[in-house]
Amino acid sequence: MTELANEHVKVQHRKLPLSKKIFRAISITLGAILMATGLEIFLVPNKVIDGGVTGISIMLSHLTGLELGIFLFLLNLPFVYLGYKQMGKTFAISTVYGIIVLSVFTTLFHPIPAFTDDILLATIFGGMILGIGVGVVIRNGGALDGTEILSLVITKKVPFSVGQIIMFINIFILGAAGFVFSWDRAMYSLLAYVIAAKAIDTVVDGFEESKSVWIISDVAEEIGNAVNARLGRGVTYLNGQGAYTGDDKKVIFSVITRLEESKLTTIVEEIDPSAFLAIADISEVRGGRFKKRDIH
Repeated sequence: MTELANEHVKVQHRKLPLSKKIFRAISITLGAILMATGLEIFLVPNKVIDGGVTGISIMLSHLTGLELGIFLFLLNLPFVYLGYKQMGKTFAISTVYGIIVLSVFTTLFHPIPAFTDDILLATIFGGMILGIGVGVVIRNGGALDGTEILSLVITKKVPFSVGQIIMFINIFILGAAGFVFSWDRAMYSLLAYVIAAKAIDTVVDGFEESKSVWIISDVAEEIGNAVNARLGRGVTYLNGQGAYTGDDKKVIFSVITRLEESKLTTIVEEIDPSAFLAIADISEVRGGRFKKRDIH
């Protein structure tokens, strides 16, 4: 037990190269601006909302007359701490930066008139642009809405998947749009939500919340310890043998969420750039110890 504890202590967070930090910052900035464009130039002027914290923020902005950016910033802040505990410091920093950019640009774009008054066109293109923006941010290790982070916490305590919890929450939020605006706007909002989800699916390359990971490396234990310590995910070591070389290899198997994919690839690249890495979508996960522990 002492040796295992010492191994976890030795695992340190390696700093990303400056070029990757700059690329990640630019990508998150672009994604947040795209989401702000989808909201303020297409959806909000036509009284169409999105799901999650964004949808609640749109309705509160409409009822109070305050800027949308204010609610996006304030309502997402409590989820940053949850994101830090679930995903680590890098995810939390990326998320805070993305939310700040989103809040600033929704405020800047607010005076700009709607690109179109056609409600159907606004719903389709607004949902598409918003979804692409969110997908870009997720691909680069961040998030722009606290709903997914909250669902990761809730799923540890209830027998439902992350996707089921998100859908359950959004049914109430999109339904509330019927009372705040009108029922036809609520239906358009549902359409915008579905389109945005499909756009995220395309950008992130897989909308399933769970993914299986196979890693083959000469430093498998170092990678496994890093995944366990920095992602809070358990790993399983399997003994393998190369058919061509006949060399014995240790294979790492783990299951992660789509929000963790970016961080896991970063961990593997840092420790062993030549490692074999395969990631596949999983439709369902049962049993075992998939519930992740908190990251301290």
